[in-house]
Amino acid sequence: MTIDIMMPFYGDPELLREAVRSVLAQTSPDWHLTVLDDCFPDLAPGEWVLGITDPRVTYVRNSENLGVTGNFQRSVDLSRADHVVIMGCDDLMLPNYVEELEKAIARFPEGSYYHPGVDVIDARGRSVMPLADRLKAVLRPKVADIAELRGEPLAVGLLRGDWAYFPSICWRRTELIHRGFRPEFEVALDLALQLEILMDGGSLVLFSATTFRYRRHSASVSSWTAANGARFEEEAALFAEATEAANRLGWRRAARAARVHVTSRLNALTNLVGAVSQRDGAGVRALLGHAFR
Repeated sequence: MTIDIMMPFYGDPELLREAVRSVLAQTSPDWHLTVLDDCFPDLAPGEWVLGITDPRVTYVRNSENLGVTGNFQRSVDLSRADHVVIMGCDDLMLPNYVEELEKAIARFPEGSYYHPGVDVIDARGRSVMPLADRLKAVLRPKVADIAELRGEPLAVGLLRGDWAYFPSICWRRTELIHRGFRPEFEVALDLALQLEILMDGGSLVLFSATTFRYRRHSASVSSWTAANGARFEEEAALFAEATEAANRLGWRRAARAARVHVTSRLNALTNLVGAVSQRDGAGVRALLGHAFR
């Protein structure tokens, strides 16, 4: 079994090097890493990747800047293995990531996607647990070791609060090829994909072993878009769509969770202070609109 690790890149070159080194340090040899450079202005990071002699590492530079969702979709298009990880270029795999993932796939081979335990780190690599991640920890389903989850109960939990860490997820490639990433979403694209999979009868394999380090810092796309309200416009559109889809399935609890989206509303309120301090009137209006619509 080979795991395709696709790494879209546009960001801090040093964090990219750390991310790549974490893949090279895997205890299992069964992986292939592809770095997809989205026309980063500095050519040095790409030259560094090209200098790696490991044949399992490939470097691709896009002919034009595709943006977040476009580069994610290109990651899908270029993948070849049955299972695919789309890893953040500032995140880290612990050495046992691929090894534990292989065990999970062997135990539940029909899973649609696989999610490990995650350690959250800050820009300097220190373990942290800000409010958003404490809430994720509360919302994440509790499994002693590993379990395959599906159906309305899982959808309800995700709609109450998306506790998943997208860069840590391993997807069955057929799910990605069949669905793709929707261009209207940049931040909520992972939740949209998860809900579509679950509403079509797919499953999540969740295991407790911590194998991934997710970097939480203010420079991330999700943090920036939260500050100016853009992410909440995406989420509002997604929740409205999910409400209709759940109603069609007769998933009344999921429809209500999508309609109420309580943690998303609370998240908007927590960003108000930043928007006010920046005198961002449009951001303030967007955040208040999402919180109370």
